[in-house]
Amino acid sequence: MAPSKVESWATSTAYDRAQLLYRAWELTQERTQHLAKIMVEEQGKPLKAALGEVQYGADFLLWYAEEAKRLYGELIPSRNPNQRFMVLHQPVGVVGAITPWNYPSSMVTRKLAPALAAGCTAVLKPADQTPLSAIELFKIFAEAGFPAGVVNLVTALDPKPIGDEFLSNPKVRKIAFTGSTIVGRQLAAGAAAQMKRVSLELGGHAPVLVFADANVERAAKG
Repeated sequence: MAPSKVESWATSTAYDRAQLLYRAWELTQERTQHLAKIMVEEQGKPLKAALGEVQYGADFLLWYAEEAKRLYGELIPSRNPNQRFMVLHQPVGVVGAITPWNYPSSMVTRKLAPALAAGCTAVLKPADQTPLSAIELFKIFAEAGFPAGVVNLVTALDPKPIGDEFLSNPKVRKIAFTGSTIVGRQLAAGAAAQMKRVSLELGGHAPVLVFADANVERAAKG
């Protein structure tokens, strides 16, 4: 039996994956105004900031379209003359991604683009407050030509069952999360049971020091 498109994604060439990411970048560029308008209406971000975020998010698609072709291996010398060590980079499997409400567009591409470039399939759960921005991006992924089942979107008012599935399902081999430290701790602890890889960007309250000789206006904007 021939492998499905999802099963063959991991063995697709870097150039094939790069082409699809590049096409998604092109479509995002064409729809910048539309994507920004959705963000303004859904999340309340000022239009100028929304336009900036859409461009920021598109940059991840372009960057990883190129990085897909740079997944180089490595040859390592051995102390034995008849031995050679070779490092190959291979996709880890399904990536479960969870994105926050405050960057509802750019965090989607920031998590999905590297996973797709590496040959991983992905399931993304956007913040329950801001699903519309993610839905619009997934329309772009579909139009760009990503095979059905390679990049997947799931939304819910209650995020707990989805998080539980990410942690308990052995097919999910990596979790990427941006959000609160409390939830991040829970995901890290749950992922440990199956030794899942985790990438966590967690919230905090970092201090900011503004000295007397600072430009106060620039400091406030920063």
